[in-house]
Parts: sequence; structure tokens; C-alpha cells
Amino acid sequence: MTQLAKFPSLRGKRVFITGGGTGIGEAMVISFAEQGARVAFVDIARDPSLALCRRVKEAGYPEPLFRACDITDIAALKATMAELAGAIGDFDILVNNAANDQRHETQDVTVEYWDQRIAINQRPMFFTCQAVFNGMREKGAGAIINVGSISWQVKNAGYPVYATAKAATHGLTRGLAREFGAHGIRVNTVTPGWVMTERQVELWLDDAGEQDIKRNQCLPTKLMPQNIASMVLFLAADDGAMCTAQEFIVDGGWV
Repeated sequence: MTQLAKFPSLRGKRVFITGGGTGIGEAMVISFAEQGARVAFVDIARDPSLALCRRVKEAGYPEPLFRACDITDIAALKATMAELAGAIGDFDILVNNAANDQRHETQDVTVEYWDQRIAINQRPMFFTCQAVFNGMREKGAGAIINVGSISWQVKNAGYPVYATAKAATHGLTRGLAREFGAHGIRVNTVTPGWVMTERQVELWLDDAGEQDIKRNQCLPTKLMPQNIASMVLFLAADDGAMCTAQEFIVDGGWV
């Protein structure tokens, strides 16, 4: 049985996660709660998110705070973050996880579709960082983890706007790391490979996909949400105290 690390420095820390209701985000919510952190998260998937909160509480861990929120509405997102911070205190940790890898062809992309994809996959990352800055600055410490994607690094076709947005993730990380670092705030990117979430398995994992994994990953084991959450925990904890402006790829050796 795999024995995962405990991070005492995460106990009592206040964590905000976007897209925490399912998939990788769900694993992060559970993992932080298991560490004794106080977790708040947003998602548009109300029922799975509420069920997740119940499961965490029934397991004996601090019950996460959930709010249904469309992250493309920046005013609503910032208001929700302010309300949650008012309930549990200013956030120590921010995880920008929410994304949508809807497939699309280059010739089908309209200006409206481009703006919609950017509004989901890129724009919220900046404004959540902006929203937590003052609270973290007052504490003199904080950790921000932006979730990227290997999609653009391995030159995947089929979602050019998504690839563009995800390529910008590490640019945001590096741009903010210098500014925020003066106040003890660390900013990093965690870049997942092909993670076997329920969505990925249902929509994309077929025989050809199985062969892609075998051919491209150095490790034969399928990548799971917990693998990404484990890296995020390390970077959020004091154990990652001198890690900032970096990209940490968790992909089984695909890139």
C-alpha cells in the first residue's frame, strides 16, 4: 500500500481551490482536508461538490466550504472569495485548478468562442491571484499553485485555444513570482499529464489512448488525480519553502 506524506505545516491553513468538486480538484480538496487544512472551493457542479463535502465530513476531517460559482464571472468569483475569506480568514494557499479542455478545430473558432475559452482557462487565474494578494502580504507568506497542462508541450492538436491558455499559465506564474516573492508569497505551476479523471476516461480513453499512454509515458502506471494533489501539497507546505517561479511536471515521464 502506498504511504503518502503528512505535512504538519498545512494543519489549520486556509486553502482556496477553483474547480474543486470533481476530478483533480476533488483529490485536492480531500488531500488538504486530510492534512487538517480548512478548505474552501468553488465549482459549477453543485451536486457532486455537496456530496464531496459530506464525504469529507463523514470521514472525520474538517468539512470544506463550497460555493457554486461560475468563474467566468470575475465579479462573482471575487465576491465569493471575499465571502469565504470572511468566514474562515484570509487564505494562506490558492490553487488555480479549474479548466475545461473542450475539443475544437482551428477553423471553427470564432471570436466569441475564443473569449469563452480564455474566460474559463486563463482569465480567472490572474484575478484569483489578485484577490488573495493583500491577505497573503499582510501575513508575510503564502503559496499559489497554478495548474497547467502538458497539452501544448507535447504539441497536441484538437484544442488550440485551450493549449494557448495553458501555455500562458507558467508565464503568469513567473511574472507574479518576482512581484509576490518580496512579500514571502511563493508562486509555482504544477503541470499534469493525462490524468485518469472520470471525465477523461468517459470521453477520451479508448484503445488508441491506452496505446498512447504505453508509448509515451516512461512509467507504465496510469496517472491519477492523487498524483497531482501530492505535488500540490508539497508546494503548499513549508517543505516547499524555497520553491517559486518553477514548473513541476507530473506526467509519468511523457514530456
